[in-house]
Amino acid sequence: MKTLRKTPVLLAIAGALALGACASTATPYQPAGLNGQRGGYSEQRLEQDRYRVSFAGNSVTSREQVEMSLLLRAAELTVENGYDWFQTVDRATDRDSRVIAQPDPFYSPYGGFWGPRWRYHHRGYWSPWGPSWGQEVDYRQVDRYEASAEIKMGRGEKPSNDANAFNAREVVANLSPRVTRPTTK
Repeated sequence: MKTLRKTPVLLAIAGALALGACASTATPYQPAGLNGQRGGYSEQRLEQDRYRVSFAGNSVTSREQVEMSLLLRAAELTVENGYDWFQTVDRATDRDSRVIAQPDPFYSPYGGFWGPRWRYHHRGYWSPWGPSWGQEVDYRQVDRYEASAEIKMGRGEKPSNDANAFNAREVVANLSPRVTRPTTK
């Protein structure tokens, strides 16, 4: 009978470890959907010199990393297509914020070993263990960022009076070492 009680706890621990392993590293700089990865970069050609570029990160990827990866992909596309500079015509970063409730895998309704807990006496009765009648729950906020931009590419010197214009080769040189690349097996 004791084995039956331990099985749900062990399954909960294994599930929590598996979920933790899934999102323990930031989304690497790679095409979206590669190796079953949810995030990554994608692009769509709109015109000869215009693209829509996006980069989606997971819950561990910072906003800065997502925006940096977007600019790097835009610069790489510019160089690949034989252009010298690009201009962000429209750029946005979206934040998907959720609150996740995770049950305590060590919770035991039979007075387990996890604490601290409190009780109070009211109208002749003691309250149940814990702050609520049910299982104890850990709440945390999870943020995911996705950046997108429409870019216009150009040749020659970049416009000096446009703050949204970037020299593609300089962006590649400066940002390439700073992005997280996929690990090779």
